[in-house]
Amino acid sequence: MFLFFLVTWSTLIALSAAPTPLTSEPHYANIAKLFALQFPREHLTRLPMDDMISSRTWTNYLASLDYDRVYFLASDIARLNMDELNLDDKLKKGYVAFAYEVFDLFKERVRNRCEYVNLLLDRGFDLEKNEFYKWNRKNASWPRDENELNEIWHKKIKNEYLQRVVARALAAEPQEKETKDQKSEARDQSSDLDEKNADLLSPEEFIRKRYSQFLTVLEDSDSEFVLQKYLSAFSHAYDPHSDYMSPSSVDDFDIQMKLSLVGIGALLKSEDGAATVVRIIPGGPADHDKRLKPGDKIIAVAQGDEPPVDVLHWPLYKTVDHIRGKKGTKVVLTIIPASDPTGSTTRQIDLIRDEVKLEEQAAKSKIEQVTGNDGVTRQLGIITLPAFYANVRVRSMNSPGYLSSAHDVENILKEMNEKGVEGILLDLRNNGGGFLPEAVSMTGLFITTGPTVQVMEKYGGKVLYDEDQGISYSGPLVVLVNRLSASASEIVAGALQDYGRAVIVGDSKTHGKGTVQAILEMGRDTKLGSVKITSAIYYRISGGSTQLKGISPDIVVASPFDYMEFGEDFLPNPVEWSKINAVPYSPVVDLSPVISVLRKNSIERRAADPHFAAYTKLIDRFCAVSKIEELSLNLNKRIELAKTEKELYDLQREVSTADEDRPKDDNDAGPDLVLNEALNILFDLAAMRKEEPACASHSTEPTEKTLMDAMLEWLRTIL
Repeated sequence: MFLFFLVTWSTLIALSAAPTPLTSEPHYANIAKLFALQFPREHLTRLPMDDMISSRTWTNYLASLDYDRVYFLASDIARLNMDELNLDDKLKKGYVAFAYEVFDLFKERVRNRCEYVNLLLDRGFDLEKNEFYKWNRKNASWPRDENELNEIWHKKIKNEYLQRVVARALAAEPQEKETKDQKSEARDQSSDLDEKNADLLSPEEFIRKRYSQFLTVLEDSDSEFVLQKYLSAFSHAYDPHSDYMSPSSVDDFDIQMKLSLVGIGALLKSEDGAATVVRIIPGGPADHDKRLKPGDKIIAVAQGDEPPVDVLHWPLYKTVDHIRGKKGTKVVLTIIPASDPTGSTTRQIDLIRDEVKLEEQAAKSKIEQVTGNDGVTRQLGIITLPAFYANVRVRSMNSPGYLSSAHDVENILKEMNEKGVEGILLDLRNNGGGFLPEAVSMTGLFITTGPTVQVMEKYGGKVLYDEDQGISYSGPLVVLVNRLSASASEIVAGALQDYGRAVIVGDSKTHGKGTVQAILEMGRDTKLGSVKITSAIYYRISGGSTQLKGISPDIVVASPFDYMEFGEDFLPNPVEWSKINAVPYSPVVDLSPVISVLRKNSIERRAADPHFAAYTKLIDRFCAVSKIEELSLNLNKRIELAKTEKELYDLQREVSTADEDRPKDDNDAGPDLVLNEALNILFDLAAMRKEEPACASHSTEPTEKTLMDAMLEWLRTIL
């Protein structure tokens, strides 16, 4: 009797512990049918939902669960592959069972791996053995069987174990005494060496907890979460910026938008299972702190002095919710730096939650006194524009609450004209875009009148014009961009380049996001959710799209972002680049002969500058790290690798010894060498105007034969 009770009780425990498989809700069939009907019709490309879309969806959905191919076996993939070309047909009929079948199989595989992780940690690791871990498996073959899978996981967990051991070893080394000038750097180093809070847990405990939490998150997922992931896989088959938004995720979307106003001041996206920083919001805690960078991956979050909670593979909204909190409280982020895609090192960044001050996102300006090699000093204006902002509900500048980036820049230009600046630099780096009419108006500040951008929607196109005959500034102009300049920034830079009105300087190309998204409700019933869908694409007035190719600067002065995987071309299934007819417009002048001289001067100047030599070494190191394919699993070699990583920060300090009287980088404690060089280019451009003619004509027919002819013609057309 007693034995029967034990057996029965054990059986009940086992049954109660077994998770109930998720299933589709009855109304999901209607959502699936509506989605299959509405999405292809409303998307810009109007691609039919066919076998190609089905195959892309199949790939997207599996990648969303097992990006590194370390859970599913080849036999699983072979079985699931039978549905690769059938998903479109099933969706049209309202069938979404495939989503739940795959998700439940994934949970089964995760449970299996969690058991194996515990077994590995119980056995321990030989840290003197020379073996290597291939950290990037996104294109690797699926493991043939469990033996091969176990070998992969042995190295995967050993790598994670080494990360913890190395961090502790380096943190235990004596640190040099801080000087006043090194306090900021020393703070970074102590953070980089990882994590006092995390050291409350041993490496074994930390890893056990990581995978236990991951499994808990999966087990707690509901059927709506699976549906959203599945339909978003269909959306991403059309382009990476479209999504299905379930009813609850619409609320989460609002929360994410508010994250730019309350919290740490960073926009996040889900990438490779981690919450990845897209952009730092000006005026927020992360912006003031300067340590969190675009491209950093947040893998753990701690509240105050509590141990960190691993958020790897969490749904984005759960990570966002964990980062948010009351104003004035501390949140500690554990990140994988963008500069180290291998994940061999981590850093901790502690931030005090606060509101983002909206006024700090407005256009800012300053005037620099720049002296050339000839001893001549010129006044050059810098306008920094973080976003193209406007209050869409208040369109009259005489009304309370009026907000316009173009209007703010217009006022700045007026002040700078009054102060007699000899050139202006418009800094659009890290500007992710914003309100399209503001980009049109902004372009109009520097030209008399004419077309600024072409917008093509699924039913036709239109041209947006600057119809104001006035011009706010007609002097030498340089526009500074980088890989994070996107959308409206690319419109302005492209238009000013097409008109020959500005010299574009920066990374080898801008972001390349030339598409527009709109949010559409699936129906009147809120239970159906919404879709964020790509509905339009931008084209330059010269005919080429800004999509994928972005804007190519006239003079390349690269930042580290140029050597990282930033840009539309690194996203899956982007809308293709295309070209349409140019619209009639009158270029101010052909600046190509002027640009060739400016480029030559810039290259020579940088080659002779020791600070740029250090900067080049820094970028070369970024390149070298990004190309590492395998990580040593030998403790001594990993410690050496970590110390080499520290050289990046030593190089940054070397770069920061540049002239302290020159502009500082908004994202760094040291001087901004890229901005400095852009100012030097502007100085050269302004110097070419010193032979100004006594009078100016308004001819728009350039006939330049030589550099001087080009400059004289340019002066006649812009004065």
